[in-house]
Amino acid sequence: MAITLHVMYPTDGGTTFDHDYYASSHMALVGEHFGPHMVSASASKGLAGGPDTPPGFHAVAMMLFEDQSKLDAAMAAAGPVLADIPNYYSGAPQMLIGQTIG
Repeated sequence: MAITLHVMYPTDGGTTFDHDYYASSHMALVGEHFGPHMVSASASKGLAGGPDTPPGFHAVAMMLFEDQSKLDAAMAAAGPVLADIPNYYSGAPQMLIGQTIG
């Protein structure tokens, strides 16, 4: 069963997020360290939380893995990826590991 890892970067508390760094440098690190284990990765820049509502997240990343063992292998290699977070985000990201259902 396919497994997803979502990493969400909340806008609360006046956090800051460097989208240019994230797109040009951080996602390359994700590819380098998670790439051998994942099926795909994508990220969305938060634009709105609905009509006339500011976004609740600066960005949300989604990575797809064939199964839990592949996610476990990626997480074992995640040190440099996690250490890079303060270079573009001033808060603590939220993570959601899920099972693909549709």
